Amino acid sequence: MRLLHTMLRVGNLQRSIDFYTLVLGMKLLRTSENPDYKYSLAFVGYEGNPAQAEIELTYNWGTESYDMGSAYGHIALGVPDAGAACEKIRAAGGSITREAGPVKGGSTVIAFVTDPDGYKIELIQRAEGTGGGGLR
Repeated sequence: MRLLHTMLRVGNLQRSIDFYTLVLGMKLLRTSENPDYKYSLAFVGYEGNPAQAEIELTYNWGTESYDMGSAYGHIALGVPDAGAACEKIRAAGGSITREAGPVKGGSTVIAFVTDPDGYKIELIQRAEGTGGGGLR
């Protein structure tokens, strides 16, 4: 088995595509429309399957927002430098909700950003070649 994707319901598909591609540096991998069931999908990621898992952005036509359940935590992205990633995200209009610094009780450097729908994304600083992902 392998992890294929994580699905997020979004209130504005283009706004979310712009955030994940322009702010986080992902690529728009593919899209689809289903008029019979009134939803649209966009898949974003850094390399696409089978290299890496993707994020499926699902827009249910006419639904502008969703309640964030208390069970959802966050998506994590590996970055070579969390501080530099925060600066790049901020410069692109992204919202940093926790500046880069050591995780409580540890030494791993992390930061958090929030997407336009309120989903949390953790940036985990990792050395090059160890799952650094995008945001170079």
